[in-house]
Amino acid sequence: MRILVIGSGGQLGWELQRSLLPLGKVLAVDFPEIDLSKPDSVIEWIRGTKPDLIVNAAAYTAVDQSEEEIENARKINAVAPGILAEEAQAHNALFIHYSTDYVFDGKLGRSYQESDQANPINEYGNTKLDGERAVQQVGGEYFIFRTSWLYSTRRDCFLTKVLRWSRTQEMIKVVSDQIGSPTWCRTLADTTALAILKMNTLPPSWREEKSGVYHVAGNGSVSRYDWAKKILELDPLKEQHITTQIIKAKSGEFETKAQRPEFSALDCTHFQNTFGFFYSDWKDSLKAALSS
Repeated sequence: MRILVIGSGGQLGWELQRSLLPLGKVLAVDFPEIDLSKPDSVIEWIRGTKPDLIVNAAAYTAVDQSEEEIENARKINAVAPGILAEEAQAHNALFIHYSTDYVFDGKLGRSYQESDQANPINEYGNTKLDGERAVQQVGGEYFIFRTSWLYSTRRDCFLTKVLRWSRTQEMIKVVSDQIGSPTWCRTLADTTALAILKMNTLPPSWREEKSGVYHVAGNGSVSRYDWAKKILELDPLKEQHITTQIIKAKSGEFETKAQRPEFSALDCTHFQNTFGFFYSDWKDSLKAALSS
């Protein structure tokens, strides 16, 4: 397979390059080589590389900044996925696109299933949902993997921030009223590769029939406060900690431009039933990430 990974500089894109390598020839690109805010740049890359598989791991992910840079966020998160889907269909390529738990408002009180009503409460979520709809409108062979609370040990994220705070602050204050499904990028990348491997053993008609939105995230749910506690508990370098206290806080105590959903954990049952393998519990993945 000729595989084009878009967003190679991000935490997920970096892992995808490793995970997808056994499946074929991987060409990984990112800004400024490809500019998702410019349709001509997107089209030029697809038509120039003629991939059999397009994996879009790129996005405008600055949640607060999206409130002010709506136009740019929309170009990258909403418009570009539709163009990628059109080019994938025109070249008979399989298209995989990643979306977010932030398409939900977090008011349901349980883990979200794919059939639950999306209702974003910030511009980031709005643009990502519009990107999903653009891909669905094009159709063809596409899989949209919604995920939650992505983290890695190689890029700046909640996990690396907590580890940094633990070495620089005696007291850490973390919100306890935001609940999600922490997802290690390496596990998501490996799961994506396994899903593609299964697709390749099945006829194209299966891929088109099963095309749609799937929740793919760490199994289970946890608050950011309890996640932070678990990070410090599993940190193999505890002797470097100077933190003596983790304090619960409410989201309203922190001034942010964008509102966050309170409970946006994802139910991955549909993905597991379709592809036939179980997604890792978030605690098991966290332990593996910190020991890697």
